[in-house]
Amino acid sequence: MNKYDRLDEIIKLVNQKGTVRTNQIVEELNVSDMTVRRDLAELEEKGLLTKIHGGARSNSVFQFKEKSHQEKHTHNIEEKRLVARKAVNLIEEGDTLFLGPGTTIECLAELIDHKSLTIITNCFPVFKILFEKRSLDFKVYLLGGEMRELTESFVGEMTNTLLKTKNFSKMFFSCNGVKEANVLTSTIDEAYTQQLALERSVETYLLIDDSKIGKEDFTELCKLDDLTAVIIDNNEKDNMQKLKLHTEVIY
Repeated sequence: MNKYDRLDEIIKLVNQKGTVRTNQIVEELNVSDMTVRRDLAELEEKGLLTKIHGGARSNSVFQFKEKSHQEKHTHNIEEKRLVARKAVNLIEEGDTLFLGPGTTIECLAELIDHKSLTIITNCFPVFKILFEKRSLDFKVYLLGGEMRELTESFVGEMTNTLLKTKNFSKMFFSCNGVKEANVLTSTIDEAYTQQLALERSVETYLLIDDSKIGKEDFTELCKLDDLTAVIIDNNEKDNMQKLKLHTEVIY
């Protein structure tokens, strides 16, 4: 294997696993420890990975800084709208819904045009969209509490106390990453609030575009196995196979 093929293989391995130890690369590629260290140094210099003690970490799968609500509005917006169009077909008149935070869920809120629904959300932008649609039989409630500025969602004891008294026919939510069977987000507080809603929902749907596949984040929100289905924007073969090991996929 020549040097450039070797560097390509190292990048693929690191991006696939998120983090990889030097001895794993040595075994996988059958090269010396010294060669791997030189290769990692070169790849880090090019900005393709980050060296850590005993190995390397991918720059493409881990979110070091949580994107703000406004930043997410400019990222993969057409893909998010496609996911939302698939999700809205699952909503039936008379449903009681929980909608989590996120720009994909905002896209879903914009499409909802049902006559008789009860919707509860902890996300202020989602609430604002739905508030304009309220009517006698279309009710929208915002869970208060401590607002997270980055996501404009409410979390904390007050939010969770209110949530523990509610039950939902369906929950629609998003996340920051899906790694293997783990659904991931950026904060423990936000994860816990979502977990409470998941426990109180008959059907649970995760809405993601395919950029979330393979991405890591700080904390686990739930397992794919816990969900009714994942709704995604395309049917790319590798992504479908990974997701279908754990849950139904709607694409």
